[in-house]
Amino acid sequence: MLRFKDWLEKFINNEMASGLLMIAAMLASIICANSPWGENIKHFWETQLFVGIADMNFSKSLEWWVNDVLMVFFFLQIGLELKQEMKEGFLSDPRQILVPALAALGGIICPAFIYALINHNNPQYMNGWAIPTATDIAFAICVLMLVGRAIPQAVKIFLLAIAIFDDLGAIIIIALFYNQGVSLDLLGYAGLACFALYLVNKMQITNFTPYLILGVVLWYCFLNGGIHTTIAGVVVAMAYPMRVNSTKASPLEILSHKLKPWVDVIILPVFAFASAGLYLGNVTWETFTHTLTIGIILGLFLGKQIGIFFMTWALIKLKIANFPKEVKILDLYGVASVAGIGFTMALFVGKLSLPEVMQGEIRLGILCGSVISALWGACVFQLDRYVHKLDALKKQLRV
Repeated sequence: MLRFKDWLEKFINNEMASGLLMIAAMLASIICANSPWGENIKHFWETQLFVGIADMNFSKSLEWWVNDVLMVFFFLQIGLELKQEMKEGFLSDPRQILVPALAALGGIICPAFIYALINHNNPQYMNGWAIPTATDIAFAICVLMLVGRAIPQAVKIFLLAIAIFDDLGAIIIIALFYNQGVSLDLLGYAGLACFALYLVNKMQITNFTPYLILGVVLWYCFLNGGIHTTIAGVVVAMAYPMRVNSTKASPLEILSHKLKPWVDVIILPVFAFASAGLYLGNVTWETFTHTLTIGIILGLFLGKQIGIFFMTWALIKLKIANFPKEVKILDLYGVASVAGIGFTMALFVGKLSLPEVMQGEIRLGILCGSVISALWGACVFQLDRYVHKLDALKKQLRV
């Protein structure tokens, strides 16, 4: 039993764990959707769950609880990681910010442009322009660790940095473009909750309970005020203290460390299982050739790699960016390729942006675009691996 516990802890702490679990959840969801129990599972996610606290009464489907409650903790985790990087990590040095920031921006603009170009004659689909703009870092890192072990560490850090800005871009997009019926009164109360979080931070309180309580208030205000609830998780993360004078360890790092296994092992796989189910019986040639499907596939596969690679290449040619000598152009192209794996955030934005009747095309586009990007990225990194081995052999022969 002890050995199993040690193995489980080692697996959870592995960088690939989240990606592997989500791949398993995605495959399980597709298999279940096409099994004799497919309709039962669909009805299960539509089951109404009632929760009442004082005057706050909610009777929502299980799928809603996953999207609007569990995913808040995913955004809380993203917010904690962003703050850690901005305070003491990669993003704390302005000299290191420019290149991955502009690369991520290229990786947002280009997929959105390709999607809009393909769907410009269909106004009803245009609201989904942001679907192919986000990279799923868990899947991307999983692919990188599986097939890119021989690449320089600087390349892995570059992918992580792009993903950080990518997440930040996704948060901004959701906050600005996917809100409905904004209520000024409730946003005023939300502002008071934010001010209270600021005061709790200034008092250097590290107990998470007051942040959680204020976060619930903020979540409720956002839910009824027109702002998507997941933004509450980011706000709470930014309010939680990175350091306090009386402690050596970082409260934020401790909280992030405690939260990460729950997000990676439970929340993200549950979301993947609830969201990825694609009934293949409804997939026809028309589904594949639908402009919505094609826009997402090409946005992820072509848009991501074109936007990230050419932005980075241009910065290098203009001598704005300098990379270590061991980092080759093929390394950067590999990163740009796997950045086309867009799953969690893409599915999430798809649900926010377009109605249920279009979710089949959205899921098909995201799955195809992500799988193609993963396979192409794997091929690039395999080729990259041989190039690095050849370079190492040339060095040995010169010696």
